[in-house]
Amino acid sequence: MDHIELRDKVGLVLGVANERSIAWAIAQCLDRAGARVALTYQNERVRPHVERLAAELRDPLVALCDVTADGEIEALFARIGREWERLDFLVHSIAFAPAAELGGEFLRTSRAGFHATLDVSAYSLIPLARGAVPFMGAGGGAVIAITFQASQRVFPGYNVMGTAKAALEQIIRQLAYELGSHAIRVCGLSAGPLRTLAARGIPGFPGMAKSHAERAPLKRSITHDEVARAALFLVSDLASGITGEVLHVDAGYHIMGV
Repeated sequence: MDHIELRDKVGLVLGVANERSIAWAIAQCLDRAGARVALTYQNERVRPHVERLAAELRDPLVALCDVTADGEIEALFARIGREWERLDFLVHSIAFAPAAELGGEFLRTSRAGFHATLDVSAYSLIPLARGAVPFMGAGGGAVIAITFQASQRVFPGYNVMGTAKAALEQIIRQLAYELGSHAIRVCGLSAGPLRTLAARGIPGFPGMAKSHAERAPLKRSITHDEVARAALFLVSDLASGITGEVLHVDAGYHIMGV
């Protein structure tokens, strides 16, 4: 049991693709805590998968949102306004890089691949936060984004996704500053390697996960549920004094020098 109550809270979780998504683990955890959760799908191809998962939640909202399209972001928040009229939290668990940009030499990163990766993986947090602010009201709310230690360290093959995570973490700090006067907290969750759909596209991921488990102080990998419970804490009132932080959920791997 998670022991944190989110009864009467409503929020948006972006990034559910399948049952292995970090976003899905978070959505389930928030649902168990009593929150009403809205999920988004990028296009009609993934819609059936998201709707199937959403059916496992108590009272979900499912909406279209391709974060590269401003009109779809606006339509998403217009629907939230009609259905709920408010929002208590937003969880951004979205990352994308063209397959050609992962692996190989970072020196070969294309202009188009750089733009696409930064647009989806980092910039998208800005218009999503902008859309959420009017629905968070005087009581404020919480915005959480999922990041990775490649923002600070080199993970061979991760390439431009590391650049995107660095940008994402700067956006988290900037938004935390600007939205603090609205009582809106903005934090990041830096998760250790997890087997997700996105991870399958990273060359050398099995070796990365093995090294992580061997070198982390806890001598093991982390679980989806551990990341989800950390997200639950950050969106709850227990974290009311925390903003602008990046919380590592990585079995301590980030503290190691060797």
